[in-house]
Amino acid sequence: MRDVSRLAGVSTMTVSRVLADPSIVSQETRARVLAAVEQLGYVPDLVAGSLSSRRTNFVGLILPTLTNSNFGDTAQGLAETLGPAYQLLIGYTLYHLAEEERLVRALLSRRPEALVVAGSIHTGATRRMLTNARIPVVEIWDRPEPPLDRAVGFSNFEAGRAAARHLIGLGHRRIAAFGSVVGEDVADHRGEARLQGFAAALKDAGLSDALVLRLGHAPVSYEHGAAAMAALLDRAPDVEAVFAVSDASAFGAMMECRRRGIDVPGRVAVLGFGDFEIGRQSEPPISTVRVDAKAIGERTGRLLLDLFEGKSGAAVPVSQDIGVSVVARRTTIEAKAAPCAAAARQGDGDGR
Repeated sequence: MRDVSRLAGVSTMTVSRVLADPSIVSQETRARVLAAVEQLGYVPDLVAGSLSSRRTNFVGLILPTLTNSNFGDTAQGLAETLGPAYQLLIGYTLYHLAEEERLVRALLSRRPEALVVAGSIHTGATRRMLTNARIPVVEIWDRPEPPLDRAVGFSNFEAGRAAARHLIGLGHRRIAAFGSVVGEDVADHRGEARLQGFAAALKDAGLSDALVLRLGHAPVSYEHGAAAMAALLDRAPDVEAVFAVSDASAFGAMMECRRRGIDVPGRVAVLGFGDFEIGRQSEPPISTVRVDAKAIGERTGRLLLDLFEGKSGAAVPVSQDIGVSVVARRTTIEAKAAPCAAAARQGDGDGR
């Protein structure tokens, strides 16, 4: 900063003011300082600044994986809403609760302004750290009752129920679903909640939930879907419809059906979750349970800005539900409809 001040011909205090709040410095002085900054390649020491202001201006975001485009959309929505005043520091767990605990401890040691965590299932140590952090904590992609502090998401259980009701409503009766195994440390708890909601809706309709399967480990993938569909067809070759807890897994399932010469949806209907781009662009396009992933990030960002700007806790909602919706595309049709009638009902193939 002293080098910048000498080159610009101003005091170090003036340099500090230009970098902290350019509006309080004259345009001519501001231009000289910024030109010196550019010429010298100067980067302000934010750590030193945070020691005096006790503000770090970063928000920690913990996601299960970086390969899921929906989580990327959530991060984008959060970053865009927070704006340039705040930076995201992102960690990922690969669905390991122990890794989430490690990341929470590491992020809290750097004094974030807030922590945003995907999910609501945590280790005891993680819950204690988050509860005692004395900063805003937002659990996303779920609707815990009650949340540790704040929550923005939806009920994964109800998402599973909506998936089952869609397939039941089309006339299917031999219905399956699959997700990953729930282990002590590695687990997709949100996917498991969808399976539980799916099974509950089958039982409510008087149907068997024997084909609601847990296979392989999180995160699910195209390969997972193919392997799960192969196991399902070997076990129940007469299956009529299947729900996968992710569009990635649903795409893998559809490809396994194609390899076996099984028509989708004529022989087996396939329904996914997440409304991934690959599901929209595949042939046929995959029916799905849509969740607005970017909106989760945007609402979380607005919630945090309200808290940062000093709005009282009572004025900021504790829990926000973004909801889900079933998008019927061409991998699900009415089981007992005539082919031409079913095609007419499909319209443009998107069914929105």
